[in-house]
Amino acid sequence: MRAVAWIVVLAAVCTAVPLSPAQATEFDLALDGALFGDGGEGIAIQIVQGQPPAAEVAKNGRLYGYLFSTDEVSGSVGYSGQPIDIHVALTLDGKIAGARIATHQEPILVIGITTADLNAFVSGFVGLDIRRSASISEVSSPEPSMPDVVAGASVSSAVMRDAIFRSARAVAHSRGLFYDGEAKRRLDRASFEAMSWQQLLSAGAVSRRVITRGEVAEALQTASNNPAGLYSELNAALLTPPKIGQNLLGQHAYEALFAEMGAQDNAILVAANGLYSYKGTAWRRSGVFDRIEVVQGANTIRLSKDNYRFIDRLQVQGGPEFREIGAFKIPAATGFDPVLPWRLYLLVARETDGGGERITRFALDYRLADAFLLNAGAMGQAVDAGPGPVVWKEIWRARTGEIILLAAMLMVLSAILIFQDALARRFRLYVGVRTVFLAFTLLFIGLYAGAQLSVVNVITFAHAFLTGFRWDLFLLNPLIFILWGFVAVAMLFWGRGVFCGWLCPFGALQEFIHMIAGWLKVRQIEVPWALHERLWPIKYIIFLGIGAASLQSLTWAFQLAEAEPFKTAIIMKFARPWPFGLYVLLLLTAGLFIERFFCRYLCPLGAALAMPARMHMFDWLKRRHQCGRECKICATRCTVQAIHPMGNINPNECIHCLRCQATYYDANTCLALKMRQARRQPAAAKPVGGKDGADAS
Repeated sequence: MRAVAWIVVLAAVCTAVPLSPAQATEFDLALDGALFGDGGEGIAIQIVQGQPPAAEVAKNGRLYGYLFSTDEVSGSVGYSGQPIDIHVALTLDGKIAGARIATHQEPILVIGITTADLNAFVSGFVGLDIRRSASISEVSSPEPSMPDVVAGASVSSAVMRDAIFRSARAVAHSRGLFYDGEAKRRLDRASFEAMSWQQLLSAGAVSRRVITRGEVAEALQTASNNPAGLYSELNAALLTPPKIGQNLLGQHAYEALFAEMGAQDNAILVAANGLYSYKGTAWRRSGVFDRIEVVQGANTIRLSKDNYRFIDRLQVQGGPEFREIGAFKIPAATGFDPVLPWRLYLLVARETDGGGERITRFALDYRLADAFLLNAGAMGQAVDAGPGPVVWKEIWRARTGEIILLAAMLMVLSAILIFQDALARRFRLYVGVRTVFLAFTLLFIGLYAGAQLSVVNVITFAHAFLTGFRWDLFLLNPLIFILWGFVAVAMLFWGRGVFCGWLCPFGALQEFIHMIAGWLKVRQIEVPWALHERLWPIKYIIFLGIGAASLQSLTWAFQLAEAEPFKTAIIMKFARPWPFGLYVLLLLTAGLFIERFFCRYLCPLGAALAMPARMHMFDWLKRRHQCGRECKICATRCTVQAIHPMGNINPNECIHCLRCQATYYDANTCLALKMRQARRQPAAAKPVGGKDGADAS
C-alpha cells in the first residue's frame, strides 16, 4: 500500500506542469466591447496601460470608459484559492456598464452550477454606482439594480461581487473618476508600502503633541506641583491612505474598518498617553466624545460613538504602547476633505468659582504630506487595488443564527465525547442521544445548511500553501470553517472518527439507511476479514489519485472528487443529471446490506482524515484482555468493522460511534462481565444422599 502511494505521488510530481506567470490581459472586442452596450458598436479598446492596469475605451472617437481584469487589478482569488478573472466595463461616471467571467476554477461548478448562472449574476451589476457601499445585504436585496445571489453558490457570488467592487474602485480612484477637475490633488486611497512607526513620523503621516501639566495649569489659571509632568501625549493620523492606515492597524483591522464605509468616507486615528483621557466616560451616555473634536476651516466635526472603533494596539513596526487608541470614521456627508489641513482639538475643562466651566483647547495640527497624495499627472503611477469589502465578515453576520446553532451542537458533542463512559453505561440513553444527534447532523448541517465537509476542502487547503495562503478565503463559509476547526482539534484528542461518526451528514444518512434495513429485516452481508482488509485501501488510492490530479489541474481534481456522493445527495439534494443520482442510489442500496459501505471502502475524505489519525493523544476506547481471544461480540457489532479479530481497534478505520463501549459496559452482553458476575455468585449447596437425596437404607 505504501509503495503504491509513493508511486502515485511521485508520478504526479514528475508530470505536474508548473503554473506559468500571469500574462497581460487581451480583451476580446466582440465579447468585452459588447459590455458597453449596443453590441459594441462604435467601441474601440485601447492597449492596457497604467496602474492598476486598465484599457481606455473610446466610443465614436471619444473617451467613454475603462475596461479591466479583476485578476490583474486586485489579484482576485476565488473560493477554490485559484485566480478568478472577471472582465468589467466601467463608465466615466463611475457606473458598471457590464461584466463577464473570463476564467475561474470554482468547485461549485462541478456540482451543478454552470458558468452561465454565474455570468448572469455578474451581469446583474450593470448600472450599479461603485460609490455606494457594497454589502451582502445590498447584493441580496430586491432592488432592480442589484443582482440576486446564485442559489447554491452564495459564497462564490460574494467573492465575485467583492472582486468587481474592489477592482472598479481602484481603477476609478487612479483615473480620477471620483473627483471634479483634473488639476485637483487627490488622496492616494490605493497604493501601499510597508513603513515603520519612525518612518511614518518622519513622513508627516502621524502628528504628535506633548502637553505638560504646566501648560494645562497656566491655561486653566491653576497651580501645578509638577509643571514638567506629562499631561497628555496626543497623536493623530489620517487612516484612509493604505500607506498610513494599513501600516498602523494591520491589514485585517484596516480592511474591516473600511469595509463598513462608503467609497468617499474617511477615518482618523487618535492615540494618547498620559494623565488625561481624551475619551472620558460621558460618551457612553451621550454618544458623543466631548473631549476631542476635528476642525477644518469653518467646519467642526464632533466624533460620535457610532463611528468609533476600539483599537487594542498598533500593528506598525516599532510602534509604541499607548494608553488609549481609537479609530473614528468621518462620513463624507460631514464635508471633511482629507487633502486639506485639519486640527484635532483636545478639550480640557475645570469648574470656576462661580459654578461655571472654563474650557481650554489644545490644538494638534495635521497636514497630509504629498507622499500620500496623487496629482493629476500621477495617474499612471503604481497603485494597488486597495481594500475591498471584507466579504467573510458580512457572511458571518448574515449567518449568525446558524453559527450559534452549530456552536451549540459542537458543545453538546464535546460533552458526549468527554463523558462518553457515563453515556455508554446507559445503553438506551446512548441510543437515543446518538439518534437525535445524527438527525440534527443530517437535517441541519447537511440538508439545511449544506455544510458537508469534502475532500475538495482538503485539496483547496493544501494548494493554498502553494499559491499564497489567505485566511479570508477559508472564512468565506463560516459553518465549514468552524467544522474544520473543531475536527482539527478533535483529531488531536479522539482521532478522525469524531467527524465520520458524528458530524458527517452523508454518514448519518447511511446509518439511518441501516436502521431502515433492520426494521425491514434485510439480511446483512458479513464481509470476511481478509477481504475487508483488502478493500479498505481503495479509499486511500482514490484520495491519492485526487491529490495527484490536483498537481496538474484543480479542475481534474474536482471532477475526480465526484467519487464523493456528498454534493449530489446533501448539497444539491439530487437536483443533478441522472447518472449522479443513480451513483448515489447504488451506494445507499449497498448500505442496506453492508453498514456504511461507502465509509468503509470508498470515502476519500475519510482516507484524508485517517492518515494523521494515529496522532491523537489519548486512547479513550477501553478494551479487556478477553477481547478478541474469548469474546468477539464488539468486533461483530462494529459499525465499520474497525475491530481486528484479535481485539484491537484500528484508529484509521474507527468512527468513534461508541457502540463497542456500550457493549463494553453492558453486563447482559459482554462475556467478561458475565463471567465476572458468575464468579461473584455463591455456589449452590450440593445435595446429600442418593439419587433423589433420600437416605440409603
